[in-house]
Amino acid sequence: MSLFPSTLQTGNTDDMTSNDKEIPNSNAQDAMDIVPADTVVGEQPELNTKENNGQVPTGDEGQTVHPKVESNKVEEPGENQINDSTELDEQPTKVEEPGKSQINRPIEFEEQTTKSEPDRNRAPTIEQNGHSSESDEPEDEEKNGCSSESQFDIEDEVLINGTVLLGPGKHHESSPVNQSPEVKRRKQLDKILHSDLENDIEDEQMTDIEQEELPPAPILEGLCIECRDQEASFFCEQCSEDFCEVCFAMIHRTGKRQEHSHKPLNNQKNELKNNVDTQKSSNDDMDLEERSKYIPLRLNMEERKLLRLLEAALNVSEYTDKVDIISYTSKARRIVQQIRDLCSILSGLLLASDYKKGQELFEHKRYEDNEDFFQTVFEIGRRHKIMNPEKMRDAYGKLMYMLMDSVIPEVRDMLSFSLIKPIKTVYNFLKEHNGLDVLHDDHVADATKEIVPEGKSRAQINHEIRSKERAIEHISRKYNHYGLSSDKIKQCLYSIGDNHAYLRTNRDCCDRMLHHLTTNFHQTEVEKGYSLAIHSGRNGARLSHSHETQYCYAKQTLSLWREIQHEMFKLWFLADQDLLSEHNTYKLKDTGQGLNRIQNCPSVSKVMHSILHIAQKKAKYWVGSSVIHLGDKNVPNALMFIDKYNQVSRILNPILICLDQIGPLVKSNSGIRCYIENSFENVDELKKGILADFFRYAFDGSGADNFFDAGSCIDGRLTSAWNWCSLIEKKSYFPVFLLTGFVGFDGEGF
Repeated sequence: MSLFPSTLQTGNTDDMTSNDKEIPNSNAQDAMDIVPADTVVGEQPELNTKENNGQVPTGDEGQTVHPKVESNKVEEPGENQINDSTELDEQPTKVEEPGKSQINRPIEFEEQTTKSEPDRNRAPTIEQNGHSSESDEPEDEEKNGCSSESQFDIEDEVLINGTVLLGPGKHHESSPVNQSPEVKRRKQLDKILHSDLENDIEDEQMTDIEQEELPPAPILEGLCIECRDQEASFFCEQCSEDFCEVCFAMIHRTGKRQEHSHKPLNNQKNELKNNVDTQKSSNDDMDLEERSKYIPLRLNMEERKLLRLLEAALNVSEYTDKVDIISYTSKARRIVQQIRDLCSILSGLLLASDYKKGQELFEHKRYEDNEDFFQTVFEIGRRHKIMNPEKMRDAYGKLMYMLMDSVIPEVRDMLSFSLIKPIKTVYNFLKEHNGLDVLHDDHVADATKEIVPEGKSRAQINHEIRSKERAIEHISRKYNHYGLSSDKIKQCLYSIGDNHAYLRTNRDCCDRMLHHLTTNFHQTEVEKGYSLAIHSGRNGARLSHSHETQYCYAKQTLSLWREIQHEMFKLWFLADQDLLSEHNTYKLKDTGQGLNRIQNCPSVSKVMHSILHIAQKKAKYWVGSSVIHLGDKNVPNALMFIDKYNQVSRILNPILICLDQIGPLVKSNSGIRCYIENSFENVDELKKGILADFFRYAFDGSGADNFFDAGSCIDGRLTSAWNWCSLIEKKSYFPVFLLTGFVGFDGEGF
């Protein structure tokens, strides 16, 4: 049994001297169990070295030499010091967990003398007469219970876990030297758990892409401090920063920032260009050459055959079911396998439809040998979807997600070929064949205009049709030359006409709804029974607006939707670029609506902020938030953004069709007329009641239980409209919708 207590409490130096024990020089064995006072707790003194011959150092009178010890207290950072002046008592050995506070420890360490770090291959010995000596015997290391290398490992461990760092060769009382195997295992387990916790916290922080922001890149001189990609137009004197026109208006729109003074920079050309672009983007007579850069080229007959093959292959493919899942297998290998399977299906379908052509393409050839064929097929699908948003509702998502995965470097290396090429546009086609003069012809407006039959006689409609056909023939003959046939010119003109047809269907419905708002309601005067005011908590509303505020809120929202639909082809092209960029990767995450691919949308975001700026300039003051959700759990990627705003026409057109059909329906059916008169007094009251309910509760901030997923933000306005559509069956006027042919808001049946 050791005479030295396993736990030492250091008091005053005088007390220690009075308690010194004399050790006879002859009894070396007993001295092994007694440790000098200057020895740190946990240190095993080396008594059997050549220098001391197994004897404890003694003074002239045979008493043990005790160097003077100063009682200094070692304090943990941020913790209180321990009570001192306690005598030596035997205490049971206490093992501290790494990283824990040492306040409750009943000892204080003595001050360690500063010594230079010895060679790691040599073990230090005890001090004799104030001089330190080193032993060359390897057995000494074994007697100490560990080597010098393990001592330094222990010291590093103590430092990492937040405990006191001791000098070389000196160990803490809870070091592995004096601990039992069970204690050692417990300490190692605690260390592992502690390090895993830190790693988990770090991983959780790094994988949270919604909150994690990379350090900003240096801003080039002359660029906007906010968007970092536009030339600065204004200098804010209070902010002392440069802004472009869009960002300045967005940041300084409300609050005290609205009172900031600014001065224009010497970018007159840039300012003029921005003003011109702002006017053009909201004008139907926008430069046709600029718009043609985002108008897809209409498919010809050969391309339509390939489109049918692509749709058939995508309909039987289970790409997203096999790839966008949580699995321990290699995702890159799953992606490559699914892409090869889809290419095999396409090859088989082509061979079945045209054996000769299929044999030429695939006989004794690999996938990479037919890279151009696969690129053409997938480009046709992307181009067709932009021109016909109601087509390929299920297949388009599979197609884009497959192409997103194909640009991953690891997947691209395994495939050995690319599946992507730019979408064919009217501008690129005419530029390639030296035919851009077609876009500047005086008759191009007549050749591409949309003929609207409403309010026109049959003779007037026929006259407009003949005028359009003559303009098309004139342009196709005038610019026909080698390399650009008249059929190709007509194809370009028809493509521009398709764009006008799209705008009439998707943009004009916003104009018509704005017309109903301004003609049936007044901004400041409230008609009895038709107030647009809403109150939070009533009828599902989550916003509180007066009649005037709600009138402006609905008007501004419809105006914003109108501008978005006007630029939808451009937004779609930019979304295609964001989705298929090899430098813009995605992360698969659970957004609350299943696993979704979260990906940044820099190009789409830039244009959306410009569109928002246009809508805000038209309004006297902007009601609601200006936050645009892109690349988060609400709008995970650009594909979801495009799909979300394609719903605007599917919401508004059924309402407009119902309003238009009520009058003729009442005139042709007396029973329906009696039903409407008994329930709604007359047709005008019925129409106004439908509009009032729509303008109130389709823009009330509903659709979610928080203001981040729904509310007055840009995307929350559309969420509220969708929520109103989901409750249409509970409305008193729902039977009237059914009588006018309504089947739903999913775009079917109209």
